[in-house]
Formats: sequence, structure tokens, C-alpha cells
Amino acid sequence: MLWFFLALSTAFFSSLKDVLGKRTLKNIDVPIVAWSWSFFTALVLLPMQVVGGIPDLGSQFWVALAVGSVLNAIAFLLYIQAISTSDLSLCLPLIAFSPLFMAITSPIIVGEWLSWADGLGIGLIVGGSYLLNLQDRKRGYFAPFQALVSEPGPKLMLLVAFLWSITANVDKVGVQNSSPLFWSFAVFSAISLWQFPLLFSHSKNPGGQIVQHWLQLSLMGLCTAIAVLFQMQALKLTLVVQVIAIKRTSVLFGVLWGKFLFHESGIRDRFWGATTMLLGVVLMTLL
Repeated sequence: MLWFFLALSTAFFSSLKDVLGKRTLKNIDVPIVAWSWSFFTALVLLPMQVVGGIPDLGSQFWVALAVGSVLNAIAFLLYIQAISTSDLSLCLPLIAFSPLFMAITSPIIVGEWLSWADGLGIGLIVGGSYLLNLQDRKRGYFAPFQALVSEPGPKLMLLVAFLWSITANVDKVGVQNSSPLFWSFAVFSAISLWQFPLLFSHSKNPGGQIVQHWLQLSLMGLCTAIAVLFQMQALKLTLVVQVIAIKRTSVLFGVLWGKFLFHESGIRDRFWGATTMLLGVVLMTLL
């Protein structure tokens, strides 16, 4: 059962990254937090990459790196913007919409098609998204869905879920053409390079903000890097789908952090909504 605890640790540290990101947004601009997320993650992974060396690179590696890093650079910015404008317990569960979008992107990119379990999982994900805003039902049965697209944070997170439904497939191509560690280091490094110009065009005194809050920003990268390393270790011990299914419990951690650390309201509906969406993800990944 070591793989289970490694995968659960992946989810836990991923959720800590979200908490640190939301806390730093009180004092730091969105582009700086997004850039620090990728830069400090790559920085933590660098020593291990030096030891591990550069693997043989396949013919599709550079194309995958270009596409994956650009889309992730955009997704990271939208992700940080989303958690800066809305509750964690409302935004984070919408990441579970990625499998729904992958019903379209996976057949196109990697030729993988849905099974009956995937269809059932998608139904639970959509149902869970309804429960996230169940308190709005008094305004009409479609009001919970309308709330998802009317509030800025959830709307941005839905776009992130769509972008990640593409990059998840690109990640598979990248790993197949290199190695898990090298791909992780390369893609986070490339993301930070794409985002670097935004520090000066959309933030005031970015260097001063980074120096003043370097500890919080570096901890965010550290948590992401630890999550990546735990995930890679878990993948050595069991099936990929099992690791990813447990990793999705970060959604529930996010809802709980929203309640106990940020005192967010409507937590009961959001907890059951997140749980339902998570069950849908588990069905899609394990069956």
C-alpha cells in the first residue's frame, strides 16, 4: 500500500500549493505568483535533473514541449486569477471537468476513446457541478449551472480544465519521448520563460515583490515539486490510473482548506458536489 500513501501525499501537497497561492495573492500580483509557481518548481527539480542526466529525446519531444509549455503558461495564469477572485471550495472542484473535455481532446491527440465507465463518470462530474451551487436552486433549476458561468473564478477554472485536457495528452507524448523527471523539469522551465515578460508588463516592481515574499513563493514551488516527485515514485509501484485517481482527492482537500483556513460559506453543498465529481473521476480512471 505504499503507492497509496505516495499518491495521497501527491494530492495533499498539490492542495497546499493552492493554499499558499491564495495567501500570497493578498500581497503579490497574479503574474508574479503564476511565474513563481513554475520557476521555483523547476529550481527545486534542477539538482535531481543534474544527477539524473538528459535521456534520449524522441522526435516529438520539442513539439510537445512547445505546445505544452505555451498552453500551461496560459493555464497557470488563469488558474491563479481564478483562485484570487473566488473561493477555493468553489473553483478547485471544477478541475474535475478535465475528463469531460478529454472526451473530445484525447481521441484527436492520442487516439483514446471513451468507455461506458467514462460516460457514467462524465454524468457524475456534471451532476457534482450542479451541487456546487445548489443553494442557488431557489432561483430556478438551472440557476446552479448559471452560477458557474456568471462568476469570474469558476468561469476561468473551466477554461483551465479545458486547457489541461489538452496538456494532459501532450504530457503523455512528452514523457514517451523523454522521461518523467526530465519532462517535468523541462516543461516547468519553459513555462517560466514564457511567463517572464509578463512580470514587467503587468506588475509594478516585480523584483521587489519577489524578494520581499520569496519564502512564500518558493514554498509554493517546493510543494509542487514534492507532489511531482511523490507521483513519480508512486507510478513505479502501481498503475498510472490508480495514482491519478487518488491524486484527484486534492479537490476534497481544497474544499476543506477553504472551510477551515479561509472560512468560506456554503461548504456543505460544495463538499458533496466535489465528492460527486471525484467519484466520477475515479470511475473514469479505474474502470
